[in-house]
Amino acid sequence: MGFFIRSLVTQQSKQVWRAYSTNASDITVKAMVYSSYGKPSEVLKWHTYPLTPLTDDTVHVRFLASPINPADVNQVQGAYPLKPAFEQLGDTKAAVGGNEGVAEVIATGKNVNSLKVGDQVVMARSGYGTWRTHAAGPVDDFQVLPPSTNTSVIQKATLTVNPCTAYRMLKDFTPLKQGDYVIQNGGNSAVGQAVIQIAKAWGLKTVNVVRNRPEIDSLRQELLDLGATHVVTDEELGSFDMRSKMKGWFDGKPPLLGLNCVGGKSATEMARYLGHNGQYVTYGAMARAPLALPASMLIFKNISFHGFWMTRWADQHNAADRYKMFEDLIGLMDKGALSEPRWTKVDWSEGAMKHAVDAGIQGFAQGKQIVFPTSSA
Repeated sequence: MGFFIRSLVTQQSKQVWRAYSTNASDITVKAMVYSSYGKPSEVLKWHTYPLTPLTDDTVHVRFLASPINPADVNQVQGAYPLKPAFEQLGDTKAAVGGNEGVAEVIATGKNVNSLKVGDQVVMARSGYGTWRTHAAGPVDDFQVLPPSTNTSVIQKATLTVNPCTAYRMLKDFTPLKQGDYVIQNGGNSAVGQAVIQIAKAWGLKTVNVVRNRPEIDSLRQELLDLGATHVVTDEELGSFDMRSKMKGWFDGKPPLLGLNCVGGKSATEMARYLGHNGQYVTYGAMARAPLALPASMLIFKNISFHGFWMTRWADQHNAADRYKMFEDLIGLMDKGALSEPRWTKVDWSEGAMKHAVDAGIQGFAQGKQIVFPTSSA
């Protein structure tokens, strides 16, 4: 006989308690999984399997919302550095897709004290697999979120990649004080928009480089409305007029932090604007072109060049460090200083998920794609 534990279940919008036995689970998990790497529409498949029974030291969660990120697509393709282990899921050995999402605790074992039913959690490690309705695991698999008053489920589901990347790069590479400038490219990317908003909340100024396009005026205004100080195009970046303008903006205090997610010629040009002992952080390479570094930047300006990967940071820091970061970010979200990203809903079905993941790598023009595995949102 297994012991019984209380778990929270939602039925017709009402929360009710019921007995839950650890000998077996009556929950069937629905998930998007893959057993080999390749084109998402060819290797992803819809899979159902019984949820692992609860034990004294584990918890059950249900997923509320999970986004589809570029890294998720690369992971299914086998092109991402982090490759999750294929595990036995019912009668199939596979990995569940997705790295980011928010879930709710629905049951806890009798030895679990750090989580309780109703807590909202994110994954404590990358590669966990979030494109599923439910999961079971030890407490260490999950990171509880701080309480919030005005943060949406979308913001919580998309918290751990883009806002955290922006937050860490602004905090970890050089001391910044109010009035200091930060320069970045990819200013209209999800990380770029988070940098703009966090910087504004902290009293920092930003120069944001974006790719030129026909609708550049509307994009410029959109970023200014978010809190950008200046928005310039990659074509303007290297011009004599722009160099003169920026010199006036900086008033003798050029940026000491540059953030690069593009690479190529414009990324090299952006580095020229950094001041002596500046820190230049690369976290992406959207142009798929190398970053050329003139020796003068190293010899005469002593600029330091770094790489940043949020997955590595999360692996090297503990739950308390992550919680403090989440507190700060959710605090900004609660105050409206960090807004919900643009997003589109993806139906929770095999066909819709395959299409979304296949199309997702091509630009995410309509905003973040998000699936709601156990919700009608």
